[in-house]
Amino acid sequence: MRLTVYTLFQVTRRTSINLDFDLVDEAKRVLGISETTETIHRSLQAVVRQARLQRLAERRFDLGESESVNREARTAKAPPVSLRSKASA
Repeated sequence: MRLTVYTLFQVTRRTSINLDFDLVDEAKRVLGISETTETIHRSLQAVVRQARLQRLAERRFDLGESESVNREARTAKAPPVSLRSKASA
């Protein structure tokens, strides 16, 4: 048996962009990162993730009648949920 391993390379290019460094410094503090490149990458990842979550939240899911009935049955049998932590209860 022959095993083939594929390596995916991340596409990276150098570019020159104008940045608001006060905003970059604030993002560094919020993210707890000291490097500008990593700050930009993490910020872009957060923006893309938020957009994907927003698109997912806007989708409509057709559960069908049987799934809707099953969900209602499970919900009716579920114990009540407390918002207080067990330590403070």
